[in-house]
Formats: sequence, structure tokens, C-alpha cells
Amino acid sequence: MFTEQLKQAIEGEYRDYYVYKHMLTLTDDAFFKSFIKHIIEDEKSHYEMFQQLYYMLTGEFVQNPAKPKHPTSFKKAVKDALVDELEAVELYKEMLLTIPIPQAHDPFFIAMNDEMEHAIRLSTIYNSI
Repeated sequence: MFTEQLKQAIEGEYRDYYVYKHMLTLTDDAFFKSFIKHIIEDEKSHYEMFQQLYYMLTGEFVQNPAKPKHPTSFKKAVKDALVDELEAVELYKEMLLTIPIPQAHDPFFIAMNDEMEHAIRLSTIYNSI
């Protein structure tokens, strides 16, 4: 069960990374772009940490996660991303409580807190549009 959730987390981080990269093209606001760039860096880090953890548990990496469709509306993309970040917090909290090895604690603690920060950043953007 944990490895299936971890695979889901890896695929989610991969998808989110590409959604945020495309979101940068949907706004000219420098403030929004700075928030999104910060999120992109975190999503890449989460993906890499989770892939390493998956390898530690299974001896293999998650291969070829699907790339998402590009959002066309900035406001809708921000709203959808906000919901996604809050769902990730819940998933990571659950996973943090069921980690099978001690090495899994820090990646999930970091990612859970980063996702909460992302939700705050996205909420700020959404309420400024």
C-alpha cells in the first residue's frame, strides 16, 4: 500500500511540475511568477526525493509518469493547483504516519510542509486575480 501511494505521489509531483512550468506562460505578473518558480523548485525536489525513496523500497524507479494537459486559463489553473496542493497535504500526512522505514520521515515531512506553503502562495495569487 505505501509503495502504491508513493508511486501516486511521484506521478503527482511530476504532473504538478509541468503544470506550474506552463502556468508561468499564462501570466506576466512578476509577483505571481516568483511564487510559481518557488513552487516549481520544490516540486522537482519532492519528485527526486520520492524517486530515491521508491528505489530504496523497490529497487526500481517509477518510469514514464504521464505529462498533464496544459491549462489554458490562469485563474482555473491556480484554483485547480490549490485544491491539488491541499489534497497532497492530506496524502503526505497519512503517509508520514505509516512510513515503513525511518528514511521516509524527512522527505514526507518536508513535502507536507512545502505543500501547505504552496497552498498559501496559490491562495494569495487566486485572491489577487
